[in-house]
Amino acid sequence: MNEPVSQVMALLCNVVQRLPVGTNLAVLHLLWMMVSGNLLLSRGAVIPGLHQMGLSDRAVRRAWQAVGRGSWNTGLLLGNLMVAVLHDGHWQPRSHGGYYATPIDITGFWRPRLKNCPTKHYDHRAGKALPAIVLGIVGRVGEVDKQRLLLPLAFLRDDQRQAEEANLVSRLVAQAKAIMQPQDVLVSDGEFSLGVLLTQGVPRYVAKLAKNFTARRAQLPEYGGRGRPPKLGELVRPLPRKYRDQAIAATPADRSESWEEDGVTVRADIWDDLVLTQTKAEDLVNARTFMVIAIHHPSFTQPLLLATPLAIPASDVRQLYRDRWPVEQLPLAAKQMIGGHRAFVFAPDVCYRLPELALLAGAILSYAAAMLPAIPTGFWDRTPQSTPGRLRRFLGCSGFPTDCPLPPEIRQKASFTDHLPKGSSLFRRTKRLAVAD
Repeated sequence: MNEPVSQVMALLCNVVQRLPVGTNLAVLHLLWMMVSGNLLLSRGAVIPGLHQMGLSDRAVRRAWQAVGRGSWNTGLLLGNLMVAVLHDGHWQPRSHGGYYATPIDITGFWRPRLKNCPTKHYDHRAGKALPAIVLGIVGRVGEVDKQRLLLPLAFLRDDQRQAEEANLVSRLVAQAKAIMQPQDVLVSDGEFSLGVLLTQGVPRYVAKLAKNFTARRAQLPEYGGRGRPPKLGELVRPLPRKYRDQAIAATPADRSESWEEDGVTVRADIWDDLVLTQTKAEDLVNARTFMVIAIHHPSFTQPLLLATPLAIPASDVRQLYRDRWPVEQLPLAAKQMIGGHRAFVFAPDVCYRLPELALLAGAILSYAAAMLPAIPTGFWDRTPQSTPGRLRRFLGCSGFPTDCPLPPEIRQKASFTDHLPKGSSLFRRTKRLAVAD
């Protein structure tokens, strides 16, 4: 057996080893079906994807039952993955200004034909929200051989009692706050408003702001002696805007910083000691302040607007926000690389379990591809890259590796089931005989 197959199988065994006997083998079959591309070849059908791996009919049925009724949860699998990755020593956290990026994001697995789908997610191609299974992602960014990689820490489901996406955003921020370590910084995009981060009490964050964002000074302006005393701080507008035919100028920056990056000069305009626009005078004492940074890069026409309470250089704030992008790669690996973008399951719990397994398999495949030497697709691939697609294509050349010795804990559960009805007798109805008078 070649090294990539043995390394991936050893990683999968470490992920499922602590599950109950029998369930761990079934989940191992499911994960191998995903990382080897069989789910993609079956166009999202789980049972055909398991069958084309060369498994027996009973093994296919046990794996299918484990999807909906198996005694496992994604939190346990993610914890096992983190322990295995940290034990290998290939993954190392990325530090900027003494802080580590902990990005969060929300992704949707589209289910347009799922009846009574509890949630919707916005699709920019359709220009509206479509039925989807929505999941929140929390992870920590590191690198393997100078390649940025996300180590997922938690997947959060939406609350079906309050299926609005705003509720999921608030719960995801609270979950990320509980997971954060003293050196972690929560990094979010424009989908997460600054008000939610401040309401949840996140201590360290880097948040992307809208172009028309405004804030106020944390100090009230001096009283001019006439009229009512001011109750709100001075309005700060970091970027200019246009309202109808009138141009509204930007507020001059408090200070500026510049640095060299990839041979070009990057400038950052900074406004210090700000609060939210709706903060009133009586709340200024306990209000949490932040600074706004407008980063001007020659390669972009629009500046990048960020908010953070960290007292670090603007260049480190920019690098922390750039480390948010690996959280976008995880859904890409789970959907397009593995085939989790299409599903044919309809049980309420299975509709969430299958996307969670796809995200987990995408993280495992991405990490294994970065850890192993690059595998060329063919003779034409002269400079191969360590991508999950190349590794998935290599793993899919054969079925489930039966020559790989599994740990003794990962085996079929020897349960006595001869007394249980099987097949059609399980659902067959017997005609009740009439009782003579």
